[in-house]
Amino acid sequence: MTTTTTAVPVTTREETPPVRRRRRGLAPGRRLPATRLIGPALLLALWAAASAAGRLDPGAVPAPWTVLRTAGHLWTAGTLPTDIATSVERAAYGFAIGLVAGVVLALASGLSRVGEALIDGTVNLNRAIPTLGLIPLFILWLGIGETFKIAIIAIVVYIPIYLNTHAALSGIDSRYVELAEVQGLSRLRFIRQIVIPGALPGFFVGLRLGVTGSWLGLVVLEQINATSGLGYMMFQAQNYGQSDVILVGLLVYGVFGLVSDSAVRLIERRVLSWRRTLSS
Repeated sequence: MTTTTTAVPVTTREETPPVRRRRRGLAPGRRLPATRLIGPALLLALWAAASAAGRLDPGAVPAPWTVLRTAGHLWTAGTLPTDIATSVERAAYGFAIGLVAGVVLALASGLSRVGEALIDGTVNLNRAIPTLGLIPLFILWLGIGETFKIAIIAIVVYIPIYLNTHAALSGIDSRYVELAEVQGLSRLRFIRQIVIPGALPGFFVGLRLGVTGSWLGLVVLEQINATSGLGYMMFQAQNYGQSDVILVGLLVYGVFGLVSDSAVRLIERRVLSWRRTLSS
């Protein structure tokens, strides 16, 4: 008697696709702090190459080494340190006042309907008026000394801080507000746990714009009845046709702007470490 055996297929355990480990390299859009210097370094190299090749008029655009030599002479003579200290002081006072004003007004407008009715339209009206156009009026009100310069810088700073912080407050998800009401959070805890974390991203955007604006305002303001400052130094150099001194002032402004913006970005990355984005 012949017995037939049926081959039973051997079931193999289904292979699971290997888990892809998250690459710890740089994500798209993520940048190392040092990479921000690549662009300026490239521009500097092109400037030096064009100057060495004789493509640039030395009277209009001096070579980088000429500008560095002029900066060294100004620093040794004590002119450049004094002008830098004066400009930093003006920018710091104006920035501090604008920062406080922008945050306070944004909170008052974002947390109260009455405050929004009184503040938001006024700030947007102020934004529509060219800030530099207010200079003659502020001179009449505050005199032609340091006060009006600081006041103009404060206006340049507070507007972007207010607008971005207020927009962030208005964009907080209403579900969080409902959750806070269900949990019975007090007004103080609601501001601390819901409002402030929700407004921080917009606040830092406005802070970056404000800190850059404080330096931009100095370029014009320090040419009006000033006896020191980088803008005053550049204005005097213009009268004597010293393009190398003008470039020294512009480079110092650019370095301070880049350094202050990088400092704000570093603080933002630390404070918002919980917020995962492409650029964080």
